[in-house]
Amino acid sequence: MRKLVGSLLLLAWLVAYIAVAAVIGDRIASEHWAWKVLYFPVAGVAWVLPLKPLIRWIHSKDEPKESPDV
Repeated sequence: MRKLVGSLLLLAWLVAYIAVAAVIGDRIASEHWAWKVLYFPVAGVAWVLPLKPLIRWIHSKDEPKESPDV
């Protein structure tokens, strides 16, 4: 269940990030070339940083539960 929820959250994040990055990229397109050189590499890599905790959570294992018989 964790992988399903995490995958849906990841997909939602990517769709939202791409939409925002595209709008900002469109506005920067008419600016000086130096802004483009700075923006596009940063925008191309920055989406990964917020996903690190989510990916770690998706791949984490559940803690072993103590048996009630013990």
